[in-house]
Amino acid sequence: MSLEKLINDDIKTAMRAKDKKTLEALRAVKAAILLEKTGKGASGEMAEDVEMKILQKLVKQRKESAELFKSQGRDDLVVDEEFQYNVISKYLPEQMGEDEIKGIIEGIVSETGASSMKDMGRVMGMATKKLAGKADNKLISNIVKALLS
Repeated sequence: MSLEKLINDDIKTAMRAKDKKTLEALRAVKAAILLEKTGKGASGEMAEDVEMKILQKLVKQRKESAELFKSQGRDDLVVDEEFQYNVISKYLPEQMGEDEIKGIIEGIVSETGASSMKDMGRVMGMATKKLAGKADNKLISNIVKALLS
């Protein structure tokens, strides 16, 4: 089942349950998917990796907003953002642990023969493809920097 169909089914379920908070989060996902599908150069169909990137972006936005609101003492808004974050992250594959990610990146480093920060772009390219949807790119970047420096 495609992500779009799954989201639409869950929207219907949330509407029947009169769950406004979940509905708000799901509609944000649906809007992002529709924007991607109908954007310039779009063919109307989306690959799974594009869907995962959209979900990761939405989750990252919610996380950053929650941190910002927390620093400003707006606990009422923090709760909303964290709730949406939890709803959206259910559609992402299970995130890998830091040790697993480090092992995979070490394999990529040895495979490519990377030895310095000059090779970071090549390693990051391979790592982000291999770990798409399973790990945060910021975490991947930090691990790659640590291994290459």
